[in-house]
Amino acid sequence: MTIDFRDQVAIVTGGGRGLGRSHALELAARGAHVVVNDLAVPGAAVSPAEQVVAEITAAAGSAVADHADITDYAQVVAMVDRTLRRWGRVDVLINNAGILRDASFRNADLGDFRRVIDVHLTGAVHTTKAVWDTMIVQEYGRILMTTSGSGIYGNFGQANYAAAKSALVGLMNVLAIEGHPKGIRVNAIAPLATTQMTASLFDTDTSELMRPEASTAGALFLVSRAAPTKTILAAGAGVYATAEMQETTGVLLRTDEQTVEGVAAHWEQITAGPSIAVGDLQGQLRRFVERANSTDT
Repeated sequence: MTIDFRDQVAIVTGGGRGLGRSHALELAARGAHVVVNDLAVPGAAVSPAEQVVAEITAAAGSAVADHADITDYAQVVAMVDRTLRRWGRVDVLINNAGILRDASFRNADLGDFRRVIDVHLTGAVHTTKAVWDTMIVQEYGRILMTTSGSGIYGNFGQANYAAAKSALVGLMNVLAIEGHPKGIRVNAIAPLATTQMTASLFDTDTSELMRPEASTAGALFLVSRAAPTKTILAAGAGVYATAEMQETTGVLLRTDEQTVEGVAAHWEQITAGPSIAVGDLQGQLRRFVERANSTDT
């Protein structure tokens, strides 16, 4: 199966460097018209986004740079409007833009905390909201959130980053449900890749394994016509795995046992496997009600 994006229109935020650059280059190489979104650098003659566009056009691809600040919804709407005037549609949105402000929670600056949330989470909300109606009218859309193992599993010194990345999974879960009947598929990628933002996290040997292009392969599958929906794909060093939220089977306690002491007494049973995947909140509700009405304990 050959996957291409011929005549599709894609917006990649944070597209001027690192993973975003890799995503933009590969989308263009596979036929997409690409909006490379990234902030301009004050005083620089050529912005990072413009440099990526130059690479794409030199390879006979189609791309345009856009310097909208994704934390400003009006700027994001204007970017999408420019895209629609130029190409008439938006098929793919990759929410990749991000920043780091690492510090232990004790030493964390709340201003930095808000800024990280604003770029990662609010920025993704802005861009997704701006393309949502267009994708509904088209009855087609592919949206990718960039989460992280930090948000899924935790990482010391990244409370702000992890909170934002975990929130993006919650956003994906809801949008995948709402978008499904409209032909919109929404997924998340948790990449492990060496970029300017993550270079300090890896030693030299590990850094060489973490090629951005390996994560891009997973990212582009998740925004292709063949994409699943409501899926988290971890990708790095050529390894690809899905991550899922699951619940243990659980224990049904009698009414007289539904106390703090009852939970404590049954804790080993409550936490014991096997685990099962839960489709959505309604599925969880149905499972609990059915279990409560059953005779099994």
